[in-house]
This record gives sequence, C-alpha cells and structure tokens, in this order.
Amino acid sequence: MTLSFVDSIVIFTYFFALLLMGAFFATKNNSTEEYFVGSRRFKGWILGISLVGTSISSITFLAYPGDAFKTAWLRFLPNLMLPIAVLVAAYFFLPKLRSGKSTTAYEFLETRFGSSIRIYGAGSFIVAQIVRLSLILYLVALVLQQIIGLSLYECITLAGIAVALYTVLGGINAVIWTDVIQTIVLLFGGLACVILISDALPGGFAQIIEVGNNHGKLAFSELRDGQLTQVSLLPNLTEKTITMMLLIGLISWLTEYSSNQNTVQRFNAARSASEARKAMYICAAISLPAWAFFMFLGTALYVFFDSFPAIPATEILEGTRKAEEILPYYVIHYLPEGITGLVLAAVLAAAMSSLDSSINSISTVATSDIYRRFISKHALDSHYLRVARLLGLVIGVLMIVGAIILSKAQTKTIQDTAMILTSLLAGGLLSIYAIGFFSHRGDHRHIMFGIFATMVFTAWTVLSSRSLLPEFFSYPFDLYYTGLIGNIVMFVVVYGISLTFPLKNSP
Repeated sequence: MTLSFVDSIVIFTYFFALLLMGAFFATKNNSTEEYFVGSRRFKGWILGISLVGTSISSITFLAYPGDAFKTAWLRFLPNLMLPIAVLVAAYFFLPKLRSGKSTTAYEFLETRFGSSIRIYGAGSFIVAQIVRLSLILYLVALVLQQIIGLSLYECITLAGIAVALYTVLGGINAVIWTDVIQTIVLLFGGLACVILISDALPGGFAQIIEVGNNHGKLAFSELRDGQLTQVSLLPNLTEKTITMMLLIGLISWLTEYSSNQNTVQRFNAARSASEARKAMYICAAISLPAWAFFMFLGTALYVFFDSFPAIPATEILEGTRKAEEILPYYVIHYLPEGITGLVLAAVLAAAMSSLDSSINSISTVATSDIYRRFISKHALDSHYLRVARLLGLVIGVLMIVGAIILSKAQTKTIQDTAMILTSLLAGGLLSIYAIGFFSHRGDHRHIMFGIFATMVFTAWTVLSSRSLLPEFFSYPFDLYYTGLIGNIVMFVVVYGISLTFPLKNSP
C-alpha cells in the first residue's frame, strides 16, 4: 500500500505529538511519586478516559469487528458485567488497594499474606504483561508494514522504540494524557467507518439493522459447523451459554479491578477515593457502548460486503483468511484520502494505549515490589527514579525481541502461548484477593498450596487440550471456563487447608 500525502501527514503528526508529550512531561518527573502516580493529583474524568484507552488494545480494535463480521455478538456478553464489577470494586476493593498511599496492586498481598505472595503476584504480572506487549507490538507492526512498506522487523523496531521512548521519558503523566488522546482518536476512527459504510449502502443505516437482523448477525450466536446457532440461556460447563459467558465476564472484570496493575495504578493516581470511583464509573459508561459500537462496526462491514462482494471478505467468511483482516482491508481499499490516515492512526492508537500503560506498570511493579522492597531498600529516591527509567528501556527491548520471536510463529500459536502463560502464572488471583479482602483466614502457606493446585489444574487442562494425556484424563468443560474453574480451585484449596491447618497465630 502507498499512502497519500495527506494520510502520511496525519499519521506523522500523530506520532510526533506523542513524542512531544513524552518530552514535555519528562521535565516534570523529579521523583518516583511523580513518575509512578503523578503525585496523586489526577481528576476522575481524566483517569476514566485513560482507563478506556488502556482496556481497548489493537487486539480488541481488530478482533471485535472481525468477530461480529464472521459470527455474531456472543463474545460481547462478558462486557455486560463490567458495571457490576465496577460497583463491587468501587466500594469493597478500592479502600484496601488505596490504603497507606499504595503504589501497586501487590502491596496489599504482602500486608495480608506476606512477602512471598507479593513476589508471586508481581512476578506473574510482569511475565504475563511482557508476553502481551510482544503480541500487541507484533500485531501493530503488521499494520505498519502495510502502511509504510518496510520489513516486519523494521516496523517492530520503529514502533517499539517510539512507544518506549515517550513512555520512559514521560512516566504516568505521559501515559494518562496520551491515552486520553488515543481514546478520542480511536472512537472517531471507528465512527468514521460506520458513517461512510451507511452512506455507501443503498438503504443507509436502516439496511445495516435490517440485513444484520435477518442474517442473525445481531444475535448472541456461535458458529457451529458453518452455521450461526443461537446459544442457550441456561448454565452449562460443556458449551458456551449466555449465563456462562456473563459469569466469565464477571470473574474477568473483578480480576481486572483487583489485581491488574494497569488499572490499580490509576486508582492510586487519583487525588481522592471519590475521584477514583468517578474514574471507574466513567470508564464503564464509555467502554460498554464503545465495545458495542465496535461489534456493530463488524455487523456493518458484513452488510457492506453483502451488498458489494469482495474476494477477501468471502474468504474470511469461508474461514480461509483471518477475521481480524476485515477492518484493515476495508480501511485500505474503501476509505477516502485523509480518513484512511485517521483510521490507521486509530488502529495504532489502540495498540499504543495498551503498550505505554503496560510498560509503565511493569516498570512500577519491578521497581516498587521487587527492587526497592528486596534488593536495595535504603537508596535515594533519585536512584529509584533512574532504575525505573532504565527498567522501562529494558522492557522496551524485551518487547521488541519478543515481537520478533513471535513473528516467526503462527498467530494461533502466539495467542495460545499468551493464554497458557497467563493462566499458569496468574490463575486464581481473584480468589487470593477475595480471601484477603473478605476473610481473616489464610496465610502464605495456604496461598502457596492454592497456587500449586491451580497451576496443576491449568497444566492438566493445557496438556489434555493438546491430546498429550490419555483420553481418561480429558477435561469435561469448555476451555473458555478454565479461568473461572481455576479461581474455584484456588478458593476451595486455600479455604479448605486453612480449616485443616489454622493460622500460626490462631489459638
């Protein structure tokens, strides 16, 4: 693809603005308190929009329209539980996570269970996030490769350096403010696509609703044997149902708002608990319609290519091409000059809003939870600030190397690897926090037993799913429910062992 001059200017301006913001905020970072949590002065509305940008990555931006284009709206269901999770987190999790001017999500784990569990939480977060960073960078490099025509490795390196540079320079201030800009660009990019699709269709917007409804594209359905089949409402561990998808969403969002440093760091950057709650409410109020909008964009793309057939679109529906390719294909081949640059900038914004947040959060966790707590306890604050920046650069290098390694594998393998590592290293975290928040039972011994049991459970599921175990050991549930069951395993083991082997200081 060769970009027009106007499109090139749009994308160049976007990148240049991000670097300028990083350089601007670099002059204000004179302490770790400023670098990590912006001296805890942010208002709720800024943090709320920033949280939206963090939660919508390039995977989401490409996957939601692709999924709705090829199937229907089934995978939107888990998002409906976000408001409930936010209400629970706002009044039960937030006070614990902000106590004592905390910086990370894992300080609570040490207070409640001891230093070993803090290391487990911090370490699992770091490893899982580096894998996620590598995957997102690889995906955004694929888009960049189509735009600027450089090799994939060159695109990975350029994008990785750009994101790492403004993040390391600007700290949390640059992350939050660039996330606000990226969220706005993201939403305007998607809105432009829907408006132009509606304008191109003979029946306009009404045609999207009519055809989408007639073809079952607006239902909660799953693709089975090439046919869209509406799922059941009732709970069932062996297949996807509406109730089970909602339950998965509840567990996922409660985990996000209790143990994910990307989110918890925003809570601690707020000027007060009420502003942190406001941020959570704003995030939910924007995110839910935004996700629905991107699913609708996929439906609109289906109706568009139903009216104006194209070979790539047909191949995606037939399964010979990946569904995530549909939005980039439409953007590159059907959007007018100028708008193409805007939407491509939105794709890049979706990626970078996740990359910068994760780089900063990993640096924060590595510095606060590991280096400052266990390696160098009594250094000057300026020393920790230098260490945080150095770690940010190291993370950027690891992200680039990881993306290059992943580029040599098949996409399915990459996604499987990310899922496996995340499940093995972070499975059951919600149960650990829930026991810590709501119970006086359990100490580090009980939690370690639970971690071991959860990792064994996840390893069994992974090996069984690849037919590496005898059929007798096959898992009797849908793989979507691995995380849900893993949290149940963690809770039952920890609570059960705490009843059998009480706390050391118990009478």
